[in-house]
Amino acid sequence: MPITIAILKETEADEKRVAMVPAVISRLERQGAALTLEADAGKAAHFPDSAYKNVTIESDRTALLAKADIVLSVQPPPPDIVSAMKPSAILISQLYGTSHPRLVNALKERKITAFAMELIPRISRAQSMDVLSSQAALAGYYAPLLGAVHMPRIIPMMTTAVGSLRAAKVLVMGLGVAGLSALATAHRLGAITEGYDVRPETAEQAHSLGAKFVDTGVDARGEGGYARELTAEEQAQVEKVLTQHIAEADMIVTTASVPGRPSPRLISSAQVASMKPGAVIVDLGAEGGGNCADSKPGETITSGPATIIAPLNVPSALAQHASELYAKNILNLLGLVVKDGAIQLDFEDDVIAGTIAIHDGTIRNDALRKAIEIAPAKQETT
Repeated sequence: MPITIAILKETEADEKRVAMVPAVISRLERQGAALTLEADAGKAAHFPDSAYKNVTIESDRTALLAKADIVLSVQPPPPDIVSAMKPSAILISQLYGTSHPRLVNALKERKITAFAMELIPRISRAQSMDVLSSQAALAGYYAPLLGAVHMPRIIPMMTTAVGSLRAAKVLVMGLGVAGLSALATAHRLGAITEGYDVRPETAEQAHSLGAKFVDTGVDARGEGGYARELTAEEQAQVEKVLTQHIAEADMIVTTASVPGRPSPRLISSAQVASMKPGAVIVDLGAEGGGNCADSKPGETITSGPATIIAPLNVPSALAQHASELYAKNILNLLGLVVKDGAIQLDFEDDVIAGTIAIHDGTIRNDALRKAIEIAPAKQETT
């Protein structure tokens, strides 16, 4: 019998994405899978049920889950979904287990194998499966557009019969995937662009996108490619340089985030107060509390002279393409899991071993295990 893959309809109110799109279905079928879609799962992303060819449409979620060998989801599913899954089935979704302990315990009890897509190793051979990067690229693209519609001025230089309008200055802070995508979009819109990151090696990438690099004169590189802690003198120097650039910007996009941890603070309240009247900050670190001290996650507010936009779940705003990229990430992962029409879990494979958070009733990810099992045990004994 073919492997049965079930595609869930997302239950979170602000989630419009779907874990699998019609264009990718045929490629899954070639891997020997039979697919079942929960009715209207793709509707919010503008993929009607009729677009899914050779797929069984099922309106009864319990029946859908009872037959599925592999269940696909975008967001962490509620525990009751896990309870309806077959024992030892596979769940592939974003998991963020430290924030969803009830889900983790349900997966353990049901002995579900859970692939946490946010744990895909950041190695070359796993780039085609890297959900964080694929979704961040879209969020970075969207951020300058979101900022532009909240600005009281245009972005490109414009020459009119009564004179010229100067181009807006856009500063992007954090030059990872999202930041570089934001720089590229702002440049295409005609902005004068600047990029900043604690890693000076990103200067070349900023320059390649037509942006100037804000050099604070401080090298924050540490061991293993991570930023080191700055001295008080270095912090003061960085703040002084950045404050000048923040004050001159018409729009700032901040993109610094660490999955499952608080977002680093890049802009202080004092720096917000120094900005131009009508300036805009788009804070892509809002999921972790925000990169700006004045941000209110999920809200657009006015703080002094500036408008601060702190959107949540930005990729969902581009649900059609975000779903397509996510589906292709999953497809490439399934290429390692499904071999010759059968499920084969090779724990010697770095990608599989690194992405499986829970298997056979055991939490395999060390950070998750410490958060779920060790930390509560310590709290009970204190």
